Amino acid sequence: MVFTKRLREPIRRGEITCTVRFWISPHVAVGKRYPMEEGAIEVDSIEALGFPDITPELARESGFLGVLDLLKVAKHGRGQNIYLIRFHYVRPHQRRGKSAKPSVKSPPRRDRSAVFKFTDC
Repeated sequence: MVFTKRLREPIRRGEITCTVRFWISPHVAVGKRYPMEEGAIEVDSIEALGFPDITPELARESGFLGVLDLLKVAKHGRGQNIYLIRFHYVRPHQRRGKSAKPSVKSPPRRDRSAVFKFTDC
């Protein structure tokens, strides 16, 4: 899922946890993660909506000033079905330094040519 730049920081802070999308069919699945900059968005739920369900409260919850602001951004393309996607932001895992325990190395291989050496009888 791609979000307009002005919504990305509030999403990372957890202030925005839903989005309204106009699609022909859902482009995301519940439980899946989708990359967003250095972290990811994990989809919690998908719900079909109608136009009357797009309220000023829902628009503000989605990070917009109102319904018209939301529609300007969300309504583009051929999609006629409206979906409410609830999600949460997943921070990237912190990279760990070198492991505390040393890596285990295999012992050097023996030269087996001496074991299977044939001698003349």
